[in-house]
Amino acid sequence: MDIDRRTLLGATALPFMPGVLSTAASAGDWASIAGEYAVTRDVIQLEHGNWGMMPQPVLQAYRAMIERVNRDTSYYARRGMAGDLEAVRAQVADAMEVAIEEIVLTRNATEALKALILQYNHLQSGDAVLYADLDYDSMQASMDALAATRGVRVSKIALPEPATHQNLLDAYQTAFDADPGIRMVLLTHVSHRTGLVLPVAEIATMARQRGIDAIVDAAHSVGQLDFRLPDLKADFIGMNLHKWIGAPLGVGALYIRKERIEAIDPDPAESPTRTDIVARVHTGTVDYAAQLTVPAALAFQAAIGGPRREARLKQLRDHWVRPLRDTPQIQILTPDDPGLYGAITSFRLRGRATHDENVALARTLLERHRIFTVHRDGLASGSCVRVTPALATHESELDRLVEAIRELAS
Repeated sequence: MDIDRRTLLGATALPFMPGVLSTAASAGDWASIAGEYAVTRDVIQLEHGNWGMMPQPVLQAYRAMIERVNRDTSYYARRGMAGDLEAVRAQVADAMEVAIEEIVLTRNATEALKALILQYNHLQSGDAVLYADLDYDSMQASMDALAATRGVRVSKIALPEPATHQNLLDAYQTAFDADPGIRMVLLTHVSHRTGLVLPVAEIATMARQRGIDAIVDAAHSVGQLDFRLPDLKADFIGMNLHKWIGAPLGVGALYIRKERIEAIDPDPAESPTRTDIVARVHTGTVDYAAQLTVPAALAFQAAIGGPRREARLKQLRDHWVRPLRDTPQIQILTPDDPGLYGAITSFRLRGRATHDENVALARTLLERHRIFTVHRDGLASGSCVRVTPALATHESELDRLVEAIRELAS
């Protein structure tokens, strides 16, 4: 096979018929779309939050890219791959409605956010930074590390439960006003613990008015919710492409608004004089086949359509939450305000908030009912069990979940 960009992108971008997907999604034929995923039949898989499953056409494209990278190795890498990877980066930027100069690929959102937090250079000794209990553990640890590396004060708040749009805004406003020294805040768009969706744009705007920069963790929101990066009103965002976009495992991205790139130092492995966004992350050798498959994943999701995808994921979430919401023995932790949830929602049995109790609850769902979920810790109110359906999920599987939870609650 000739090694040229036309062959690569022609094979990768459209390894399926977009019109068929679009027709199925617009007609509400979600069974056909679920059929694009080869889900394990060993269990009912309701833990799609760790990383996303590639649909079969994307998996096919990935296999082709693995074969190509393995076959042509450095002959391709040193002659044409850089241009092809740049074309991938351009497609990601276009999908997110930002400039290519504002996007760089990473291995995951954690790598992107570590760079944004630890290399943020507008902090002085005595300044303060802020994060919340629902933020991701590694990002909390990165914020805590700033106390030693930058001499800042680190503050943590517990987000209100039950959450409302207004009390979330009030929580951050209160925290900002209580400490005029805050200069940077971490905001998680969709919590990995409960699925709570923060009104990030409003909080980031509130922060900017007080001279506070917001770093946004969009690891779970890109592809789960229908939005574009400028909608978040934030200058610094880390995200995954291997969760809800369905790219191969090991692909994320970092966004910095081009006027703010100087606020993030280059990675220590890069020249300190470089001014481009690419120098803000140094990954070394990565899974190039995974990155080269991203256009196929973007094309698959574009064929379904962002609004339809978000609506379907919320429909699946509602299918199990609504029958259980008013059950006295069950505590649903994620609110029903459509602006505050997506696919993910967590629950616990009322009065059972310890780590051990929720590990046991998830284990019982698996061993007795063959339903796979995951427990989550870290909430100020205690532990819980997270349920994460995806486009591969069928309503009948959620009916089984409802029956199982009712039995356990009784």
